[in-house]
Amino acid sequence: MPAGYREFAYISNGSSNTVTVLDLVYLRQDRTLQVGTNPTILATNPVRNEIYVVNTQSGTISVIDAENNRIAATIPVHRLPSFVSVDSTGHRAYVANSGSNTFSILDLDRRREIALAGTGEQPAVDRISPDGRSLVVTNRGSNSISIFDVPPYIPGQAREPAPHLRAAFPGCPGASDAVILPDSSKAFIACSSGHQVMAVSLAAAPGSWAAKQNPALMTDHMLTLLDVGKTPLHLAMKPDGGEIFVSNFGSDSVSEISTGTNEVGGTYPIGSGPVRGIVSRDNGTLWVANFGADSIALYSIDDGRLAWSVRAGSAPDALAFSEDEHLLLAADAHSGDVAVIRTSGTALPTLFTMLPAGNAPNSIAVKAIRKKP
Repeated sequence: MPAGYREFAYISNGSSNTVTVLDLVYLRQDRTLQVGTNPTILATNPVRNEIYVVNTQSGTISVIDAENNRIAATIPVHRLPSFVSVDSTGHRAYVANSGSNTFSILDLDRRREIALAGTGEQPAVDRISPDGRSLVVTNRGSNSISIFDVPPYIPGQAREPAPHLRAAFPGCPGASDAVILPDSSKAFIACSSGHQVMAVSLAAAPGSWAAKQNPALMTDHMLTLLDVGKTPLHLAMKPDGGEIFVSNFGSDSVSEISTGTNEVGGTYPIGSGPVRGIVSRDNGTLWVANFGADSIALYSIDDGRLAWSVRAGSAPDALAFSEDEHLLLAADAHSGDVAVIRTSGTALPTLFTMLPAGNAPNSIAVKAIRKKP
């Protein structure tokens, strides 16, 4: 391990109003940070050492300085924020405010809100596309999605243009989780109150090769509704974008979607109450948190079969890998701890240790910090 290397996991504890910081180098608790009321979601900044905490009942975002593991700022947003995503530049964040039917754009340099736009009812998740052009918002209350043009980050810009609603699509009951392909061409949305996933083509950039080849690609349009299992809660995408795995809580299964053909390749039993999935960097392995079985299932994508199951704590939910993926972390919602699963170095994955968290842990973010030369 290089000199000066540090790696931490941050766990939001919804009923403790805290974030637990775990040291992943020494596998021990580092400290506990007091944040706002009912922290629910965490996000990392891709270019700076910061973590963002959504405090749903407080209507704020806490900024954690990951180099010193302290609260660096608190940014007011609006009623009942439910999600935060950070763009690839690390300068902008987008917050879905489920209680005010809006989303906020945050300037992360000045740590303040710089724009606000209306969405559908009870926005649940907002995802910024990798190219930074499109923001997809899922509206759980109005069973719809909204797609916005968002202004690009321009250093030194005196005034930022307002976001523009580009398209809206109804017909997705309980719209919740969403993923966007690495090339920013499509979005997939879980319709959690039903048994479908919506596939949407995202508008190509004006003047791009795709737009010139096919003018129809210059507008957003719904492609299809895909039948999966009951109560699809979470979408786990392979890093290469080729497939998406749907955690079907109501039918104890996962569905495999081909993103190239917009087809369901199959739906497979995985365990009781699957709520979350994560795919390994090599695109070969899917890990699924079975909330109702107190276990983590290992599904071999290459072999198309359930390969193994590892015992966790009570009601595992949020999942995250360590940076080298030698460890998988699972936040156990009912037992208030984090299961640390060793994913390599042994013939089969094993539960390595349990580390304490707070009450009702619900999200995990991992940040590796390298000492600057």
